[in-house]
Amino acid sequence: MSRSFRRIGALGAATVAFVAFGAAAPVFAAPVAAGTQAVAVEFTLYAKDVSGDEGEESAPAPEAGDSFVFAEDLFRSKGGEQLGRDGVTCTVVRADDPGDLLCVGTFVLTGGPAGQRGQIAGQTLLPVDSGEQQPAPFDIAVTGGTGDFKDVSGHIRSTPDGAYSRLEFHLTR
Repeated sequence: MSRSFRRIGALGAATVAFVAFGAAAPVFAAPVAAGTQAVAVEFTLYAKDVSGDEGEESAPAPEAGDSFVFAEDLFRSKGGEQLGRDGVTCTVVRADDPGDLLCVGTFVLTGGPAGQRGQIAGQTLLPVDSGEQQPAPFDIAVTGGTGDFKDVSGHIRSTPDGAYSRLEFHLTR
């Protein structure tokens, strides 16, 4: 797998995800009762790759069907308190230039400021342009959740931020 596909996949998926809880306190709300209005849940996480596999510079070009996985730790701030982790699988679905990666991941939060725990699932079709030095920000569709994130929907905005990815969660329940 080429380094550019690997790096773009890592920045995009997370996946994964996903933690600047400290910059502005997250808005966590109680579950919405039937017949009531949806509640916004917003917070920011910082994700850092822990997979250790940077790929080979001389690897053959990726082909449709090729896949890779990676994992990240999720932090309150860059290098701050760890609040969770993610795991992401990406598959090349279009190997042209530009190409597309279909990435599916899960963010596991092990305790926010108020002890929120649970998983948030997401997926994205990530365009890949070999001419770009750094991938553009992109959105990850939230497809569900568990625990304190049961029945959430929304999106996660992923933006490259140095050695991290800034993940802005925009959830509704």
